[in-house]
Amino acid sequence: MKPHARPVYLNLARIHLPLAGWVSILHRVSGALLFLVFPLGVWALSVSLSSKSGYLLVAAWLTHPVSKLFLVLLIWAFTHHALAGLRHLALDVHWGVERDAARRSSWGVLLATGLITLSAALSLFA
Repeated sequence: MKPHARPVYLNLARIHLPLAGWVSILHRVSGALLFLVFPLGVWALSVSLSSKSGYLLVAAWLTHPVSKLFLVLLIWAFTHHALAGLRHLALDVHWGVERDAARRSSWGVLLATGLITLSAALSLFA
C-alpha cells in the first residue's frame, strides 16, 4: 500500500477557511496582542499616577498620532476579543451551532467590532 501524500508545508494563503474560522483566528490574535501590551499599559498607568509630570508625559504620548493609531488597534483587539469570546461561549452551550446561525454570528462579531472601532477612531481623531 502506498501511504497518502502529506503536505510538506502549510500555505495559509491557499486554505479556504470559513468565516467562523477567521473569527476564531482573529480572536486568538487579539488575545495575544492584549496579553503582550498589558505590561506596557500597567507601566503607563504607573508613570501617570506617580506624579503630575508623569501624568503630563503619558498624556503627551497619547496625543501623538502614532499613539492614537496604536490605541485604535487596541480598541479593535479588545472589542473583537470580547465579542468573539461571547460568541465562543454561546457556541460552548450549543447556541447557534448550525451553519447559518454560526455564519450570522460571525458576521455580527465582525460588523460590531468594525463599527465600534470606527466610532472610537472617529472620536480619537476628531
